[in-house]
Amino acid sequence: MPAGSGGGASPAPAAAGIGAVFEVSGSSSTVLLELACLDAIAGDPDPTVASSGQVGSQIKMRVGATWLVANVRSLRMSETHAGAVVAQVDFLGEGDQEKLTGKLYRFRRGVTRFPAPGTPVFPVATADLKQMYAADDRAHVEIGNVYPTKDIRAALYVDAMLGKHFALLGSTGTGKSTSAALILHRICELAPQGHIVMIDPHGEYSAAFKTTGAIFDVGNLQMPYWLMNFEEHCEVFLTSSGSDRQFDADVLAKCLLAAKMKNRLAQDFGKLTVDSPIPYLLSDLVNLIQLEMGKLDRAGDTAPYLRLKTKIDEVKGDPRYTFMFSGMLVADTMAQFLGRIFRLPADGKPISIIDVSGVPNEITSVVVAVLSRMVFDYAIWSRNEPQRPILLVCEEAHRYVPNERNADSSSVGKILSRIAKEGRKYGVSLGLITQRPSDLAEGVLSQCGTIISMRLNNDRDQAYVRAAMPEGARGFLDSIPALRNRECIVCGEGVATPIRVLFDDLVEDKRPASGDPLFSQLWRETGGEDQIIARTVRRWRAQGR
Repeated sequence: MPAGSGGGASPAPAAAGIGAVFEVSGSSSTVLLELACLDAIAGDPDPTVASSGQVGSQIKMRVGATWLVANVRSLRMSETHAGAVVAQVDFLGEGDQEKLTGKLYRFRRGVTRFPAPGTPVFPVATADLKQMYAADDRAHVEIGNVYPTKDIRAALYVDAMLGKHFALLGSTGTGKSTSAALILHRICELAPQGHIVMIDPHGEYSAAFKTTGAIFDVGNLQMPYWLMNFEEHCEVFLTSSGSDRQFDADVLAKCLLAAKMKNRLAQDFGKLTVDSPIPYLLSDLVNLIQLEMGKLDRAGDTAPYLRLKTKIDEVKGDPRYTFMFSGMLVADTMAQFLGRIFRLPADGKPISIIDVSGVPNEITSVVVAVLSRMVFDYAIWSRNEPQRPILLVCEEAHRYVPNERNADSSSVGKILSRIAKEGRKYGVSLGLITQRPSDLAEGVLSQCGTIISMRLNNDRDQAYVRAAMPEGARGFLDSIPALRNRECIVCGEGVATPIRVLFDDLVEDKRPASGDPLFSQLWRETGGEDQIIARTVRRWRAQGR
């Protein structure tokens, strides 16, 4: 018989053993599990012992004075050993063995010594899991129970999770929004003086944070247009493409700088650039464009000026744009705006919910770009001040940081990619929430140190997440398509070891407004349709909500 096959026969596992190590190679190994032993433990009152040996469960083996814990990735029948199954396992970490009781304690990630073929394999008990998942002294939030137990709490280490970014992934309808609200509620409870900015494209989260957060929408956002940098100005005001666009951009740059120079603040700073957030009047910009046009000698050259002037007048006159391009926003309110949005001071409301569902579709990405860039620029320019780290959470992230196939070269994708790569150095944390991880820009997901993955139904999404997750979590990943609603796999910096978690239930008034309509119930109701249509048409025409 080949070496190592002795693991199935001669070195019979100890009393409570369920098999033996067959082959060892790096982070993953092969184990032979005895079917009779698995049947014997299936009725164990401890649910963790009863599920040991199944795909996604944990097993342990003793090496010297340490216990090695491994996760079962796959199972198949053994062709050479009757009554045995071959299990592919990934090593998770190791813990010390208590001398008197033989129990596992002081668990840590990583493996220093590997087992030899023939080493007996044992089921992991709930007491072992308690040691593995026990939160240490670091600041943490509890989000649910570790599967398959009912009482072992799953903890996320806040500093490690936020310090290296995180991503929450899951197909539509898996409970993603509620889980995001749960995690943010727990962080707000831990840090009531925190600074969290959430971009909410569907207006779901206002309901969840009405008592603990500041809610902003088109009615009260009052974001001054002059906070835009030149690239964002171009996205709003330029309508041409190709070589015409470059010419239009040159005209806009010249007139924009001249309009900013008219502000008395400009005298305090000497040299300005087109990117400087200095207030200016839109009417000054239009007049300067008109003035430049008047200096031309040939009528044929006026097209770029007319294009710009028409677009600026259109934006000024459109009531949907008043939250940003109102004449009332010309005062220097930058400090107040930053204080309101970044919760400086928080006053017990550490989260800002920016509801962009009422923002006209054509400038939504510009609004998100300005907000994201303000977070990053504030962090850069406040480096010599007492540090106030900011967490930027972006729901529907694939809309704003698309991959090359869906890219539209917008400034929002560039700034969010930059925050993903460099934000950590400046105290900016990024939280990405998306249902289509495969549509995210290349490399953004791999910058997220903690990945919280709920059920993903799409093969391409699963493959993308698998590539971004660490090697030791691969066994957990295979269970992603089989997760129930409110269940997730968490791996990376924010947890001691990869875990499968059932999220806690959120009370009704802390949940986002993202429930599915009950068609069977709602389609039985009738009456009042005339008034519903009349009110809807009125709002539709007024472009208000």
